[in-house]
Amino acid sequence: MPRRKELSEDLRSRIVDLHEAGKGYKSISKSLDVHYVSTVRQTVYKWRKFSTIATLPRRGRPVKKTARAQRRMHNEVKKNPRVSAKDLQKSLAHANIFVDTSTIRKTLNKNGVHGRTPRRKPLLSKKNSAARLKFAKEHLDVPQHYWQNILWTDETKIELFGKNTQHYVWRKKGTAHQHQNLMPTVKHGGGSIMVWVCFAASGPGRIVVIDGKMNSRVYQDILQENVRPSVRQLKLRRGWVMQQDNDPKHTSNSTKEWLQQNKIHLLEWPSQGPDLNPIEMLWHDLKRAIHTRHPKNIATLKQFCEEEWSKITPDHCAGLICNYRKRLVEIIAAKGGSTSY
Repeated sequence: MPRRKELSEDLRSRIVDLHEAGKGYKSISKSLDVHYVSTVRQTVYKWRKFSTIATLPRRGRPVKKTARAQRRMHNEVKKNPRVSAKDLQKSLAHANIFVDTSTIRKTLNKNGVHGRTPRRKPLLSKKNSAARLKFAKEHLDVPQHYWQNILWTDETKIELFGKNTQHYVWRKKGTAHQHQNLMPTVKHGGGSIMVWVCFAASGPGRIVVIDGKMNSRVYQDILQENVRPSVRQLKLRRGWVMQQDNDPKHTSNSTKEWLQQNKIHLLEWPSQGPDLNPIEMLWHDLKRAIHTRHPKNIATLKQFCEEEWSKITPDHCAGLICNYRKRLVEIIAAKGGSTSY
């Protein structure tokens, strides 16, 4: 049976006043619309015994989780954040501390520790973290106009029916497998396309949908046809720099030779640095916009991709570059580790 609300102090005061005026319990219950006569009686009894109508502290059930048990819980979780409540329960039982898994969860939650889905981030070695930290420190005090003169580039795979967005459905119990409540899946994402884009602080550059596999030769052809036209379109100044990650296609000997021949200067880039590249934010926005439109086949996927890229505003791009220093600050604070970007 659900617990009922307590009477307000004002109502208790009126009960006491009527009692002192000579009214009986039944009469008070009826006149004040208090459902139970026993409630009126208990209120008067407490007032007589304790000379107060305020809510008094309750003893309740004795606490099973001692300070020692709580310390052990926190130490276990700190050492291994992936430990389950059941494993914690077994660990505590070895120390003669017997509590339910729900008690463990409530205790941890009360102390600000909650179970959450872990974020997916690239695996960072000590070498990767050191390189990221070095990059952040070296570029922390670079003037803002330097970042505004960089052409950021990247490529990504976009699946037709991929897990690019989180979906929810409102349904009743027992209707999980009804057609309208399902999220259809197909092998290999139902097909996919590779997309190369570039952008700068002044706005989005060209977009290229790649047919077939992408290798060093295809990558060089993309750069040949799209980099300098994008630089002119975005009005980058003399001395502009191109950014690319350390994908093998980008760092192959033939690509290095091509970049040298075409006098394209590169921004020195650390390995495993997607959170350093503001283009990742544009990928997120692009994929979400595409899949909101529910493409039915590869042809519409390509069409929506180009249409949604053209909708990205120069102001949005400028905002990503304007806040770039914050990324470097986070990298330094994390000592080269993963950040929220």
